[in-house]
Amino acid sequence: QPILIPRSSNTDVKSNIQYHFFHHVCAQVGLLSGICLIVGTMIGSGIFISPKAVLLYSGAVGPCLLIWAACGVLSTLGALCYAELGTMITKSGGEYSYLMEAFGSLVAYLYSWTTVMVLKPSSFAIITLSFAEYASTPFYPGCTPPIVVTKCLSAAAILLIVGVNCLSVKLASYVQNFFTAAKLFIILVIVGAGIVMLAQGKTETLSNAFDGTPSSVGAIGLAFYNGLWAYDGWNQLNFITEELKDPFRNLPLAILIGIPLVSVCYVLVNVAYFTVMTTTELLLSPAVAVTFGDRVLYPLSWIVPLFVVFSTFGSANGSCFTAGRLAYVSGREGHMVKILSYISLKRYTPSPALIFNGVLSIFYIIPADINTLINYFSFAQWVFYGLTALSLIVMRFTRKELHRPVKVPIVIAGLMVLVSCYLVLAPIIDKPDLEYLYCTIFIFSGLLFYYPFIYRRVNWARKLMRPITMHLQLLMEVVPPEKTE
Repeated sequence: QPILIPRSSNTDVKSNIQYHFFHHVCAQVGLLSGICLIVGTMIGSGIFISPKAVLLYSGAVGPCLLIWAACGVLSTLGALCYAELGTMITKSGGEYSYLMEAFGSLVAYLYSWTTVMVLKPSSFAIITLSFAEYASTPFYPGCTPPIVVTKCLSAAAILLIVGVNCLSVKLASYVQNFFTAAKLFIILVIVGAGIVMLAQGKTETLSNAFDGTPSSVGAIGLAFYNGLWAYDGWNQLNFITEELKDPFRNLPLAILIGIPLVSVCYVLVNVAYFTVMTTTELLLSPAVAVTFGDRVLYPLSWIVPLFVVFSTFGSANGSCFTAGRLAYVSGREGHMVKILSYISLKRYTPSPALIFNGVLSIFYIIPADINTLINYFSFAQWVFYGLTALSLIVMRFTRKELHRPVKVPIVIAGLMVLVSCYLVLAPIIDKPDLEYLYCTIFIFSGLLFYYPFIYRRVNWARKLMRPITMHLQLLMEVVPPEKTE
C-alpha cells in the first residue's frame, strides 16, 4: 500500500509532496499578480446577469447606476478592513483565520461549515448556471432556453472544470489566464461600443434616469445583494496572504488599484447597456449582453455571447481553483474531515476537496434558479462579512499587542458592520421568505457536529472515519501534505 506511508519512512516522500504542492499551488504572488487575481476573480458572470436584477429592485436607471457605484465603494471599504486583518494576521484562509483569532474555535467552525458546505459550491453553481444560460441562448433564438438544457450544460461544465483542476494545477492556471484575458477583452468591447453610442446621441433612457417607481427598503437591499454579487471576490487575496510578496505593501495597494478599476468598468458597462435598451427591454432580455451585441455589433454580434461564455467559464474555473484552500486549512485545524485536506500523490492537486465541492455544486443546480441562489448566497456571506469587520473592532481592544502595518479608521469597520446588518435584515423584514430561515437553520445545524466531533472528539467517530479515510486514500491516491519536523 504505497499511499499509506508508515511514519518511520515517510519523511522524504512527504517532504517532496509538500514541496511540489506548495511550489505549484502557492507560488509567490507580487503586486501585479495580486491585482490580476482581484480583477480576474471579480469580473465574472455577475456583470452580465446582475443588471436585470439590480434594475428590477432599484426601480429606475438612476438608482441602478448609483447602486452599482455604491457597491464599488462598499467593496473597497470592506477590502480595506481585510487589508488590516491580512497584514496583522498573516495566515491564509481569509475570514476563517480572523474569526478564529477574534472569537475562537466555534465561530470559525461555523464559518468553515457554512462556506465549505454552502457558499463555495453555491457560488460555483451560480456561475456555471450563468455560463449555461449564455452558451445555450444562441441555439434558441427568440425564446428562453429550456431549463433542462441549461442545468445539464451547467452540470457538464462543473464536471469538466473539476476534472481539469484535479488533473493539473498548471493546466488550471493556463485555463484561468486565457479566460481572464477574454473577459477583459469583452468588457473593453462593450464599453467602447457604449461610448460610440453616447457620441451618436443615444441618451433617451439615460435622460430620464430617475423616472420610475420608488423602491422599498427591502428591495434596495436585494438590489445591493445582486450588485455586490457581481463585486464578490474582493477578499480573495486574503486567502493567499502567506504566499503574497511583501503583504504589508502589496495587499493594500492591490486592493486600492484593483477594486476601483473594476467599479469603473461595471458602471461604464451598465451605461453602455442603457444606450441601446430601455428599462423594459433590458428586464425582458434573456441575456442582456447578447441583446446588446445583436443591436450594436451586427454582423459581429456573435463575439459577445462567445466571450461572455469564456468569461463565465473562467470565473467558474477560478471559483473551483480556490475552493480547496479553505477546506485544507479547516481540515488542518480539525474542523473538517481530514480527507478534504489531502492532496493527490501523482498530480499534487487537492482533488478530494475539489471533487467534494463539485458534487455539492451539482446538487445545488438541481432545484434552484440563479436569483434564488444569489439571495441565498448573499444572505449567508454578508453575515460572515459583518462578523469579520466586527472582529477587527474586537481585536483593537483584545489584541492590542498585535503589529498593525496597515491601520484603517475604526469608523470604516463600524460602517461595514452596520451595512452588513442592513443587507442581512432589510430583505427579511421586507419579504420574510423561507429561504432565509433555511439558511439560518443550516448555519446553526453545524453545532450538531461541532459538539461531539470537534469539542468532545469522541473515539467512536475516529474509529469510524479511519477505514473510510483509508479507502478513500486508496481510491483517489491522496496523502496529507503535513509538515515534517
